[in-house]
Amino acid sequence: MFVQKELREKNIAEYLLYMWQVEDILRAAGLDSDRLYDTVIKGSGRSESECREWKQWYDDLIEMMRVEGKTQTGHLQVNENVLVLLEDLHSRLLESHKQPEYRDLYYKALPFIVEFRAKNHEEQNEELRDCFNLLYGVWMLKVQGKPVSGGTAQAVTAVSAFISKLAMLYKEDKAGTLELD
Repeated sequence: MFVQKELREKNIAEYLLYMWQVEDILRAAGLDSDRLYDTVIKGSGRSESECREWKQWYDDLIEMMRVEGKTQTGHLQVNENVLVLLEDLHSRLLESHKQPEYRDLYYKALPFIVEFRAKNHEEQNEELRDCFNLLYGVWMLKVQGKPVSGGTAQAVTAVSAFISKLAMLYKEDKAGTLELD
């Protein structure tokens, strides 16, 4: 029923970016699900039971944010777990001789990842997190109507291709059809 359920099955990368967006929306609403109910949910055209279910989902996420201390910044552990799964697959794919296209896309994106990390003074070597931060950040710039430089657009193209391939291979891995060594 909800977008997140469909995205999790179809495209894990889009799911993760969507969940980061939801975290930010909850923060922007002051972690007040009643406010979200009045401004977002009620006018959605969904049935009353679907609206209650949607509000309950927000309530559950808000509670998780409070318990995990993520009310101001950071990502919920459930979202961090998705990143861990992707990092594990990423490592296995880089070691595989049966995935040369994946490695090629990774090495095309790598200079942009390193540049992004340097510009943002990131000390941790978490390439996938950097990729998602780049994609999310550029999306936020676009939402705000701010310009994106040609270099940034080029980085987004390379990183998007890499992350898209990772998401596709994740789906294959989950289905048990991914070929590794």
